[in-house]
Amino acid sequence: METLNLIKNDPWLQPYEKAIEGRHQYAIDKESELTQNGKVTLSDFATGYLYFGLHKTPGGGWVFREWAPNATGIYLTGDFTGWQQKEEYKLTRKEHGIWEIVLPENAMSHGQLYKLIMQWNGGQGERIPAWVRRVVQDDSTKIFSAQVWNPGKVYSFKYQSFKPDTSPLLIYECHIGMAQEEGKVGTYNEFREKILPRIREDGYTAIQIMAIQEHPYYGSFGYHVSGFFAASSRFGTPEELKQLIDEAHGMGIAVIMDIVHSHAVKNEVEGLGRFDGSYDLYFYGDSKREHSAWDSLCFNYGKNEVMHFLLSNCKFWLDEYHFDGFRFDGVTSMLYYSHGLGENFGSYDDYYNGHQDDSAICYLTLANKLIHEVNPNALTIAEEVSGIPGLAAKFEDGGIGFDYRMAMGIPDYWIKLLKEKRDEDWNPSGIWWELTNRRADEKTISYAESHDQALVGDKTIIFWLADADLYWHMMKSDTTYSIDRAMALHKMIRLITATTINGGYLNFMGNEFGHPEWIDFPREGNGWSYQYARRQWSLPDNKNLKYHYLGDFDKAMLSVIKSIKDFQKTPVYKIWDNDGDQILAYRRADLVFVFNFHPNKSFTDYGFLVEKGRYKIILNTDSDRFGGFNLIDDSLIHFTVPDPLFVKEGKEWLKLYVPSRTALVLKKV
Repeated sequence: METLNLIKNDPWLQPYEKAIEGRHQYAIDKESELTQNGKVTLSDFATGYLYFGLHKTPGGGWVFREWAPNATGIYLTGDFTGWQQKEEYKLTRKEHGIWEIVLPENAMSHGQLYKLIMQWNGGQGERIPAWVRRVVQDDSTKIFSAQVWNPGKVYSFKYQSFKPDTSPLLIYECHIGMAQEEGKVGTYNEFREKILPRIREDGYTAIQIMAIQEHPYYGSFGYHVSGFFAASSRFGTPEELKQLIDEAHGMGIAVIMDIVHSHAVKNEVEGLGRFDGSYDLYFYGDSKREHSAWDSLCFNYGKNEVMHFLLSNCKFWLDEYHFDGFRFDGVTSMLYYSHGLGENFGSYDDYYNGHQDDSAICYLTLANKLIHEVNPNALTIAEEVSGIPGLAAKFEDGGIGFDYRMAMGIPDYWIKLLKEKRDEDWNPSGIWWELTNRRADEKTISYAESHDQALVGDKTIIFWLADADLYWHMMKSDTTYSIDRAMALHKMIRLITATTINGGYLNFMGNEFGHPEWIDFPREGNGWSYQYARRQWSLPDNKNLKYHYLGDFDKAMLSVIKSIKDFQKTPVYKIWDNDGDQILAYRRADLVFVFNFHPNKSFTDYGFLVEKGRYKIILNTDSDRFGGFNLIDDSLIHFTVPDPLFVKEGKEWLKLYVPSRTALVLKKV
């Protein structure tokens, strides 16, 4: 085998060549096995959702199929049987552990509820089908049931040839249920009508939606999945989700789904916990079965049937709902038998020490191949913290094939800086290193904070900066040092994070305007309150408050980024850094970025060597438009000053007044 580009591009990987080539070949061999040596495509293989579950037959009747090899008998039961076990609704066992029943048209109807009565040696229990597409919860009993879903008129997508804008990818991470201001669960329709227009106006090019796959506990944020093929009915109907996605496409907004294939909820009635009475149908049957940190179950990716289930799940959401791709949750947990817990990841040895789940790596590799086979324009993002090389490198180069990896160290760095260092001790050289230290052959999604930093038990950046003063001093008539500092640094942190990207940028909904509340879903400990499971849009809408300044800045920042074609691909050149002055400057295309992180020191005629020319300020964090002190006249044209020492380089001095806690973006004109 010729040396893979992953290894050629990184000589430090040479000692691990056999391990990398072995994983690469494993994926090739597995694909060949699943596709019968190429007789069918991976996309053809991943069509289980068209076979399993409940479907209408061409003749107008119904057919239901399920995979349950350990079962000794299965019955359909529901509204149509009076919830009794009836022989005419008994499934027949076929080959390979598959069960089937064919029913006449009048056997059930749209909207009726049903479950399975699953029998096995030594017991039986109610189950919701594994491939079910619709699950609902009774308001009074809180019991979940499958629902017959055949509304007659299917949703017709208007925008069939949508292509995501990745120049760059600007992601608005969101949660449908908590996107409304009212103390309730928001709906797909409300999000489409009220929130999508805000996102378009702000300039984001994609939304990343959490908690789509059905989950029994709302407070799990959608990460304890029970129904992998069911769009959560808490927020509305499948048709309403399809309309949301379609109208987002009409606005030029891509829709990325937060997909959870890293684990599953333990529940046995609602989920796959002991679906057919066995412990190892979809999951490991030994000590690897349970995820100790997440109280959930771990898939056995080495089983072809599990591979079929999960790959079909990927294709289903692309095919049925027209999602534009996925952010894969918990990838670190999948890659390592330890789930990354207690691991150091201090050297390359830690990635190739035999503690990795090669079957999981193979699954992720084939999932990426499949997704791009189904939709070449689809986007895949890995939420991964260990830093394993090749995660977002092309498969043919020896990588796992993701388009992007989350730069998870960046938000951790910002929080650590805010928690542990005085403003006077911030080092721009360290900030620069943290934001630009990445593999050259892998694209990343940079972010200052996501939903993780907004949850109860943690704090958002604005809360670390302002704390309780956020509740009392955000009126425009009120001037307080803590709020002035918080707003200044909030803008600077976001600007430097967003403008050093090599792939994309992400923001969690509401954080762009400094949302003052953490996220706490209804639970017993808070009296089942929705007080903190919502977003207060009235705050930035109220022009008497300062929140809109931060939101306005976010919009202006994205506009600057989008003004440069393929901004994320332009090289980032550091012009200057000085930790004593706390000054940093860098260039991208014809833009110059200047940051003064010093808490109290402003500089007059601070010089930066740039290309000869004239420069105009196009974004100023200190502008009164964004709640600043307006210490700089943005209308001035700044001429460079020649220096005999740098004539041959074509560089001259750009001398600027740089106030403390201020960032400037200048454009060569």
